Amino acid sequence: MSNSERKPRPRAFRLQGDETVTTKAKPQVIEPDVDVFAREAAELVDGMTGDESAVAAAQANGLLRRYVFSWGGIFFSALSGLISLGLTVWAWNLVEDLFSRSLVLGTIGFALAALTAVAALVFLTRELLAIARQNRIAKLHKLLADAHSADDGKAAREHVAELCKIYEHRPDMARARAQVGDYVKQIIDGRDLIDLAERNLIRPLDDQARREIAAAAKRVSVVTAVSPRALLDVIFVAGQVIFLMRRVAEIYGGRPGLFGFFRLARSVGAHLAITGVVAVGDTLLQQVIGHGVASRLSAKLGEGVLNGLLTARVGLSAMAVCRPTPFVAEKPPSVGDVAPFLFGDKSKS
Repeated sequence: MSNSERKPRPRAFRLQGDETVTTKAKPQVIEPDVDVFAREAAELVDGMTGDESAVAAAQANGLLRRYVFSWGGIFFSALSGLISLGLTVWAWNLVEDLFSRSLVLGTIGFALAALTAVAALVFLTRELLAIARQNRIAKLHKLLADAHSADDGKAAREHVAELCKIYEHRPDMARARAQVGDYVKQIIDGRDLIDLAERNLIRPLDDQARREIAAAAKRVSVVTAVSPRALLDVIFVAGQVIFLMRRVAEIYGGRPGLFGFFRLARSVGAHLAITGVVAVGDTLLQQVIGHGVASRLSAKLGEGVLNGLLTARVGLSAMAVCRPTPFVAEKPPSVGDVAPFLFGDKSKS
């Protein structure tokens, strides 16, 4: 209803003899209607900023960190080059010595040395490809987060298409890729397109990652509770954490090699350092205090629960770092979501 169609409000009149004097009408203030959808979108972006800044900082400290122009990078590059040169000279002298002794021994030695060189070349190539995949996923995560914040339709289509290419070798995701590919061709806002890609492509991967985290947390808690030696606990927990980080990275398409794992571990450690204090203070500590019956019954049982909680926390950090899209349409899982059995909630387990 426009201003001209609105009925006038009742007014008061003051009589002064034969004259009628009207009171001054107060100016009408029309309050603008609040756009509920715009407000929800702004709240979503504001809520995403803190977690995304932690993920971006963690990836910059690990997966996207460049060691070329740092003193540490120069040191390790020079040391590895020196060791490689020494091994090459030693192998060359060994082959020459074998040839001087016998033609057959020299031929066998040369063949073994050539096979070693080929295997080392293949190993380095695979390591470089694995690092390139990790960098690609980490950069795509940042680009999708920026496109979602700016609601950039062109950038969203480009990056979502690149996201589909990451999983083109996985037949179990063919249907989801085709569906998201159809969304890219349609006229959809950039923010909504990224939400659809997350729901269709990444949500099944999130479910797999949650199952892996829950299984690792359960194994760690059970083995720690029944293990008679602390050394065995440390070895088993370390092995499960390494396996969990590699498995989560593999689920999201960026399985690391040997050197790539160190970069991934650095990112996970950075994410834990940034968000770990808040997470422990808000969730883990309250849950442990609230469910302290385990520690009262048995010290080993309480230790198993705590190790399971920490393992789940590492898995969630690896999930946040390895995920190719930010958490925008989906809510980031908590420790209680992936490992409710550690808190005694049987309804969720």
